[in-house]
Amino acid sequence: MINIRNFVIFSHIDHGKSTLADRFLELTNTIPKDKMRSRFLDMMDLEREKGITIKMQPVRMKWNAGGQDYILNLIDTPGHVDFNYEVSRSLAAVEGGILLVDATKGIQAQTLANLELAQKQKLVIISAANKIDFAHAKIQETKQDIAKILDISPDQVFAISGKEGTNTEQLLEAVIKKVPPPKGDENKPLKALVFDSKYDSYKGVIAYVRLFDGKIKTGDKIYLMQAGVETQVKEVGYFLPQLKPCQELKAGEIGYIATGIKETSDVRVGETITSVQNKETSSLPGYKEPKPMVFASIYPENSNDFEILQEALKKLKLNDAALIFERERKEFLGRGFKCGFLGTLHAEIICERLRREFGLNLIISTPSVVYKFIDKKDNEKLIYSASDWPEITSIKQTEEPWVELEVITPVNYLGNVSELLKESKAVQIETKYLSNERLILIYEIPLRKIIVGFFDKLKGVSQGFASMNYEILGYRPADLVKVDILIAGEKEDIFSKVVEKNEAYSQGRKIVSKLKEILPSQLFTVPVQAAISGKIIARETIRARRRDVTAPLYGGDVTRKRKLLERQKKGKKKLKARGQISIPSKVFLEMFKEG
Repeated sequence: MINIRNFVIFSHIDHGKSTLADRFLELTNTIPKDKMRSRFLDMMDLEREKGITIKMQPVRMKWNAGGQDYILNLIDTPGHVDFNYEVSRSLAAVEGGILLVDATKGIQAQTLANLELAQKQKLVIISAANKIDFAHAKIQETKQDIAKILDISPDQVFAISGKEGTNTEQLLEAVIKKVPPPKGDENKPLKALVFDSKYDSYKGVIAYVRLFDGKIKTGDKIYLMQAGVETQVKEVGYFLPQLKPCQELKAGEIGYIATGIKETSDVRVGETITSVQNKETSSLPGYKEPKPMVFASIYPENSNDFEILQEALKKLKLNDAALIFERERKEFLGRGFKCGFLGTLHAEIICERLRREFGLNLIISTPSVVYKFIDKKDNEKLIYSASDWPEITSIKQTEEPWVELEVITPVNYLGNVSELLKESKAVQIETKYLSNERLILIYEIPLRKIIVGFFDKLKGVSQGFASMNYEILGYRPADLVKVDILIAGEKEDIFSKVVEKNEAYSQGRKIVSKLKEILPSQLFTVPVQAAISGKIIARETIRARRRDVTAPLYGGDVTRKRKLLERQKKGKKKLKARGQISIPSKVFLEMFKEG
């Protein structure tokens, strides 16, 4: 164990974590040069397309320093606030971390949030200013800012280029010198923490583990303490980053256990694995359960795909512990699931994975936060979607979740950012200087104001330089109403939305205008309406698609044309009376993105 180092790379999104990991893989010859590609640890096509890390990814590297061979277990982590839970889980499996800051952008919101998580875990932190090869990099200023938040000398902050490889070898050597070897005893009974998992059709659930005590090999009988399940190990190994079987894993190591368990709910993140003979031992602390505050309904476009969707969600939950879901049923859509997410990017990624990895076509509701209402008898109830909103006569009080929003912005864009926050009804709490040129703005704001579109607007008004992070504060009273959407006179709950009463008209107008743009035209006119408690507050009309029934005629009496047009008019009237609108799945997707 003395020659093992377990560490993570953490930072704000797009600060170069995956690129730095590439240089480490090259330095240690973990990946042959002919197989090396950019962002090697981003294993999903979706990650590579979007240019962001979505899933944490462990890898074992070997490195010789001072004549000694070391095993370096690196976990590459995401940087977006929606995947914060991935970071917190990886931090519990290591002893040290590299805090990476883009020298062209400086310290940003998620940098501070992830740093706080690492400090709570009491990790040894090595810091580095990245992208020093860029002409506009502010190297000294970034080093001073990092030194200030870590209370160290600027000389202790590495200046590196993950792209060019500048000083990355010195950074890796610092990991060996400063990060302590793992504690634990391989002679004690087995104790392993599950920090991630995935499903394999042959090997069952594969648990990603950090061994704190004991050892484990193929064929051993193990016990999952939370689930109370016994099983026999099919295989153990480590990450290269693909799964590499080995004879045995020992205390201090990071690797995987192929459990052979087929029931995905039996292996949970935070689970403690021990030996069958050691059932009475105390479990490891595990993880604090994430609390999703953004919900959306997901239905299969083909109702026969419900079972496939259910299995797909179970398998994704193995790989994404922050996802929650439960069955629900709606009259026009059939069976589906109410799903909880950490944010709208998280929701978008899950829906995209369901399509790509499981071949599912989906119908998705507009994302919504969890509201609370108190009825006339003072009973409290949580509302997860607009379709569950109660009758107005039964409501005594409505409440919504608020968050503490932290925005880091250059001073030059303070006016634009402040204006955006003012428009969003945010309440200013505090302003702090991070440096002479950068401010931390702390506001309180309703969660519904920031879950859809706010991040893009913030990037727009600051030319990409501002960043944000938020934490849930709790529920506060709000004057809320439900805006119903009617298409051809039929209520479509999946498009309904809960809004502030004084915003109801503008929001209703916005939704119906958007639907007019994206709904396909029919052979008859289709009214699209927004209503509150049955009262119409906005309306748009989709004009009928016209077929020229007189085209075959050539010359002749004009009355023949009139008769044909009159017959067409009567036909459209009948069609409208009994016609039903079929809404394509792309419409739901467009509305989902619009929010």
